[in-house]
Amino acid sequence: MKTTFTLALILAIQSADAQEWPRFRGPNGSGVSEASIPAKWSSDDHLWKTQLPGSGHGSPVLWGKKIFLNAAREDGKTRLVSCVDADSGKVLWTREFKSNTHKKHKQNSFASSTPTADEERVYSVWGHKGELRILAFDHGGKTVWERDLGGVNGNHGFGVSPIIYEDLLILPNDQEKGGGYVIALDKRTGKTQWKIPRNSKRLTFATPCIYPDGKGKEQLILTNWWLGVTSLVPDTGKLNWEKDVFGKPHSERAIASPITYGKLVYGTCGFTTKDKHLVAMDPKSGEEVWRTEKSVPHIPTPIIANDLLFMWGDGGILSCLDPIDGKSHWRVRVEDVQDTFYGSPVAAGNRIFCVSSFGKVAVIEAAKEFKQLAVNELNELCRSTPAIANGNLYIRTFENLICIQGQ
Repeated sequence: MKTTFTLALILAIQSADAQEWPRFRGPNGSGVSEASIPAKWSSDDHLWKTQLPGSGHGSPVLWGKKIFLNAAREDGKTRLVSCVDADSGKVLWTREFKSNTHKKHKQNSFASSTPTADEERVYSVWGHKGELRILAFDHGGKTVWERDLGGVNGNHGFGVSPIIYEDLLILPNDQEKGGGYVIALDKRTGKTQWKIPRNSKRLTFATPCIYPDGKGKEQLILTNWWLGVTSLVPDTGKLNWEKDVFGKPHSERAIASPITYGKLVYGTCGFTTKDKHLVAMDPKSGEEVWRTEKSVPHIPTPIIANDLLFMWGDGGILSCLDPIDGKSHWRVRVEDVQDTFYGSPVAAGNRIFCVSSFGKVAVIEAAKEFKQLAVNELNELCRSTPAIANGNLYIRTFENLICIQGQ
């Protein structure tokens, strides 16, 4: 089963145009699709635009012709999970749940987590000091199971997203000022399969990924400022290795998610106005291969497209590196966007798309020489990461969901 899972994961990443977009940044968090999305478009080119039942920054996920996303109303007192038809933009169903408002970072929302989906169910999570609720729905919106894991200690609000590995739903819950855990639930019943304590000391927003070694020995990869990069056996939670590779002179936070490429895994961590690091690790030995501290993003997750590693900085500084040795090809500022980027880049073929906070969709070519292709205007608040599926680009703004038709 493990070898089959690894093969399916590799094929999903290599041919993402024909696959689902089932979690934050699509197959294994790679953010990569082979779809053909136009570089330049306007509101007249939207296939559809739909006002959502609530607001939020969480990204959409897709399975088949259904889009799933989280939202909230009344300052978090009402939490929503919605399903939207991918062809028409019609809201098919919305489920409402009572919760509580809570303190959060001013740039965060009450619905910043991204669901995950498989062929039978969609799984949604939200959390605050008094609650960490996980719900499983079938694709028709019926609640299959529900659990409250007891709360999240952190003043910046919630944002981490779950992932699916085989029959497990995996969720990290690193806590502020110590404690926390990683938990794996049976995705069919919600029953705990394993739970591993974490001495994190810092709330983490990074969504984990799976390193597929091709031999049926997958690794669950997590990042955290205090612990560094961690590798667990996803079936059991057993520790493979853990390396403290991030800075300790001052507090940092892991927000961008880890990614994989070839025989390496990559993790980032940092602080907004201080040091930020990207570290490439050998997953077999757990040893550092190379690192950079130049123009590393704090919030946007890096992306590897066309065999090149791209870092899209929060302030609009873009970098292109060789993913094997970290050699820099170029570092420039994105043109015609005086804004901050909170969402992460995604790639459609050789085009990389990233949305700024106030709705400017910058498009560059995934190449060794910098080439900016376009800036498209949404003219509304957007701090989420787009999804690519069915050959189209789906962008969730704070209040709306927009479909850009592929070529």
